[in-house]
Amino acid sequence: MSETEQQANDAAQRGANDDGGAAAGTLQEQLTEAQRQAEQYLDQWRRATAELSNARKRMAREQEEFRAAAASRVIEKLLPIMDDIERAFSAAPEGQADADWLAGFRLIQRKLQGLLESEGVRPIPAEGELFDPTVHYAVTHEEADGFHEGQVIAEVARGYRLGDKVLRPSMVRVAKGPA
Repeated sequence: MSETEQQANDAAQRGANDDGGAAAGTLQEQLTEAQRQAEQYLDQWRRATAELSNARKRMAREQEEFRAAAASRVIEKLLPIMDDIERAFSAAPEGQADADWLAGFRLIQRKLQGLLESEGVRPIPAEGELFDPTVHYAVTHEEADGFHEGQVIAEVARGYRLGDKVLRPSMVRVAKGPA
């Protein structure tokens, strides 16, 4: 029993001895009302504390989602640059394989690739895999020797994912069965 409750009980007993019980009933009612009100205030405090905690968690979650969405938009804009660099390598003249300017482009490509990997971007495997519409975009369906129906023949443009999110599906050529 708390000190306040003890004092109220003592006062109620003194009043009962002096007034014969009428004052004791009033003091007991006041004590009961004060206890009810204290419980109500405690319940409101607990609810407010829980609401504040939930609001903080929600705000942190929303900030993380916003950060991830912003990073995703920037990364999506970098992917065509990566494609252009890869196309430049495939179109480089045979006699220029050791040229300084080509080595410079390879360095740029490695840095860009390292940046994307450090942000969690991974290429989507395509060649030789079975076609998966969640990560592949079929550009053509064609007959191809040595491939089963629905198997990816070649990758036209590389696809990427960021965590579980597909940033861009792989554009692929898919084998079809005999006509």
